[in-house]
Amino acid sequence: MLIVQKFGGSSVADNERIFKVARRITERYKEGNDIIVVLSAQGKTTDELIKKAYSINPKPSKRELDMLLATGEQQSVALMAMAIRSLGFPVISLNAAQVGIRTTSAYGNARIRTINTERIEQELVRKNIVLITGFQGINKYDDITTLGRGGSDTSAVMLAAVTHADSCEIYTDVDGVYTADPRIVPNARKLDEISYDEMLEFAALGAKVLHSRSVEVAKKYNVNLVVRNSLNENPGTVVKEECQVERMLISGVAVDKDISRIAVIGIPDEPGMAFKLFSLMSKAKVSVDIILQSVGRDGTKDISFTVSKGDLVDTLKVLEEHKGMLSAKEITHDDEVAKVSVVGAGMATNSGVASLMFEALYDAGININMISTSEIKISVLVDSARADEAVAAIHDKFKLATMGLKA
Repeated sequence: MLIVQKFGGSSVADNERIFKVARRITERYKEGNDIIVVLSAQGKTTDELIKKAYSINPKPSKRELDMLLATGEQQSVALMAMAIRSLGFPVISLNAAQVGIRTTSAYGNARIRTINTERIEQELVRKNIVLITGFQGINKYDDITTLGRGGSDTSAVMLAAVTHADSCEIYTDVDGVYTADPRIVPNARKLDEISYDEMLEFAALGAKVLHSRSVEVAKKYNVNLVVRNSLNENPGTVVKEECQVERMLISGVAVDKDISRIAVIGIPDEPGMAFKLFSLMSKAKVSVDIILQSVGRDGTKDISFTVSKGDLVDTLKVLEEHKGMLSAKEITHDDEVAKVSVVGAGMATNSGVASLMFEALYDAGININMISTSEIKISVLVDSARADEAVAAIHDKFKLATMGLKA
């Protein structure tokens, strides 16, 4: 079997954990498997490198920032190779350039375009355990690029896809995918399996177990994906196309606190205004999430929408520059908000989910600012100070700690 394993930064945070992971990797190798391992930077290395960069230059070049950040993963694979070699096993560490991981040119948020598997295949034929840097690639200029936070997940799943691996195992510091963040809801329950679509929604809505792009790739190429804990032998959560167990009404509750709400107030209530507004966002490469339009007075309307906190400054700048073109009376923002969402494929064929969710928030005395829905999720915007309370209330309402409400 060919197995791709990915270990996150907390799994290789210090020497003790490096050797624990090294033994785990070599155990699978001794079973006769071919092993490809993708590693993230150790512990808080990426955060520390970012801090160093900004201490030198408050506005560092994105190209140079990628050059710096990519060193974190290179340290991880080199140290892991040393650990595995000390245990008596053949191993080689490779960076993105050596492997041939080609990406777009968007520094800081690149996407993988192609992977040349020739070098990997050569090393596997030599019976080497192959360690590869996650989170990075090289663009058409042969410059180093990074894939954004959580990008090592995408590296691993893409490698599993192009090498036709039998399994892709994502190791982290939790036992799998839970019905809610266990740090917020202590009685949250681990899911044995979850569909690609549900996992994609979870990832996009703030759950930090898997990077959303990695789930997109897994779904596209039907990668056999499992999320497991690097610190124990528990079976984890399988992410797959169809779940055979009896479908729960919802699979879990997610929260995203990394958002801000922007309101463009008093624009003309006439055709084309929404297009003008959001075409500005598109040109500025700002991703917009929840959108609410309300009719005002005297032929005007207000449009509110959410963006990530990282995009807030750039978004406000663009809007202020084009305030006249939009004929807006006022532009306001609020970064003390959070998005709380319920996710579940069972919602598509069952009514009453919204009612239960809103009842839970009403019982807790939590006000809803905005609402967004799709076939398998409902999201609401609430005050960030009460976000965790909202998650716990909804989780309890749907009884997710026990068997869940069945579809």
